[in-house]
Amino acid sequence: MNPDYSETYINHPTWGLLYRICMVDDNQDLFTTLYAQRLFFLVTSDVKGLKFQSIGRTEARMMLENRLRTLRRGGKSQEYDQLQGVFQRTFQ
Repeated sequence: MNPDYSETYINHPTWGLLYRICMVDDNQDLFTTLYAQRLFFLVTSDVKGLKFQSIGRTEARMMLENRLRTLRRGGKSQEYDQLQGVFQRTFQ
């Protein structure tokens, strides 16, 4: 399994345990609340630590769709298939 899609969890100071959906950019990942998967966060990591930005469901869905397109264009079929499963569980 690609390390990009290994299960990753972090603790949000207010919302508790968050589950990593996918990488968005070099230092940005998309996370959701572990159980309800109704709140989404863009988490940026830098030398100062983690920064949480709350985003809407529609924006989170668009980020995940963009990531899927990038993987498909890059010919990364295994990662694409894994993320497609995450997409279906989360948004359908």
